[in-house]
Amino acid sequence: MLSTLIADFRIIFERDPAARNWLEVLFCYPGLQALLFHRLAHWLYNIGIPFIPRLISHIARFLTGIEIHPGAQIGKSVFIDHGMGVVIGETAIVGDYALIYQGVTLGGTGKESGKRHPTLGENVVVGAGAKVLGNIHIGNNVRIGAGSVVLRDVPSNCTVVGVPGRIIYRSGVRVAPLEHNNLPDSEAEVIRALVDRIELLEQQMQALQEIQSGRETPVLLGTLAGNNGNPSQPAPHCHIKDKVIQEFLDGAGI
Repeated sequence: MLSTLIADFRIIFERDPAARNWLEVLFCYPGLQALLFHRLAHWLYNIGIPFIPRLISHIARFLTGIEIHPGAQIGKSVFIDHGMGVVIGETAIVGDYALIYQGVTLGGTGKESGKRHPTLGENVVVGAGAKVLGNIHIGNNVRIGAGSVVLRDVPSNCTVVGVPGRIIYRSGVRVAPLEHNNLPDSEAEVIRALVDRIELLEQQMQALQEIQSGRETPVLLGTLAGNNGNPSQPAPHCHIKDKVIQEFLDGAGI
């Protein structure tokens, strides 16, 4: 247990640039304090001591804002950053070198007995406010974006974003665990693809109008394009790339 506690202490200096000295880390980092309480509570829980483990967990929750059931299995070098509002259920398993931010829930989805909480592999990063629910398995080196809700198994070496969580593979790309700005925006990518498709169709429509300018076809095409059948009037632009949409595509406000 002593080597695990030392690993929990050292990992903070590796992953938090604000950690300046050991005294500050020991007394001012609730994530470390919650893990210290949990290591003791978990040991008592495993040897069958009643009530006391839950009481220790409750005291830790009161002091740190982090609730870890004594039955949860927490690996070494786990860093709970800030940690307020973190909840880890009884049958949850957290692998080594996990990084968990504030507001994260590793919870269940019902009143089923047995294993009902998630299992996290090694080097998993769970962003602020993310919810990982149910008896599911999260593979190694997975990153879960802030605010995501994960309800299904996630294979190793990929990223999950959205509600419900969608898997986005990052094959061959190594990303540092603290680089949250590199999380992909799948909604923006889909909208951009639709915008490009609509603009392509508009160009094709305009080309057909020019080719058929001497026949009756432009009347029909013009009607479809919304210019009341007048081929001399260009079809009104749909303003696809107006300011609001462009700011969304470029990530303004995110």
